[in-house]
Amino acid sequence: MISYVLPTLVGLIILYSAIKRVKIYDCFIDGATASIQLVRSAFPYIAAIFIAITLFKESGLSQKLTALLATPLSYVGIPSELCELIMLTPLSGSGSLALLEDIISTYGADSYIARCACVISGASETVFYISAVYLSECKSKKLSYAIPVALFATFCGTVVACLICRFI
Repeated sequence: MISYVLPTLVGLIILYSAIKRVKIYDCFIDGATASIQLVRSAFPYIAAIFIAITLFKESGLSQKLTALLATPLSYVGIPSELCELIMLTPLSGSGSLALLEDIISTYGADSYIARCACVISGASETVFYISAVYLSECKSKKLSYAIPVALFATFCGTVVACLICRFI
């Protein structure tokens, strides 16, 4: 049944555009042209983010910050084993998924640490990547608080996630 959803959706779009007399191919070409321009303008920002992430991980700064932040984070209820995941999630989605897999294999899927890690990974976003994509296209210059607010919201979500996981 689920295999019919996409073909049905495509058929409905074609039918709707025929009724409205919209030239589908021309709209597709216009969209493809606009997407190429978007990639061209956003690529330098995305490349800079990926280079910064790689430098952060390979320089050893990630491990040093993990050791430094373990005690303060434990005061707000976040296990020290999750410090690296908390720092990596705003930077890299694939890196945080790899770290999540490692946490689950180390502590077990039903452990408190693994449950917290799953909720943190599933409920947070790669703040810097999203910021690079969206803010590169935004023409407003009054965005100085966007990243700090997003990081604070991510941290608050992490604290609440660990609190809720204590009761699950």
